[in-house]
Amino acid sequence: QMSVRQNDDMRKISAWAAMAAVPTMIAGIYGMNFDHMPELHWVWAYPAVIALMGALEVLLYRLFKRRGWL
Repeated sequence: QMSVRQNDDMRKISAWAAMAAVPTMIAGIYGMNFDHMPELHWVWAYPAVIALMGALEVLLYRLFKRRGWL
């Protein structure tokens, strides 16, 4: 009984960590000092990246919620 509860807790922690990893990865890429990233000079780059991070977070949340991890 105790090990089943621990497994459920670890599953929830893993799901939250996976959700936190997505914006961290995207921010890490955009935090690099590259001059030749075409999207850096695009007017809609910042809102597009924020929207992408939000969409991925919602997607992961729904996926983990549907599978019972959250």
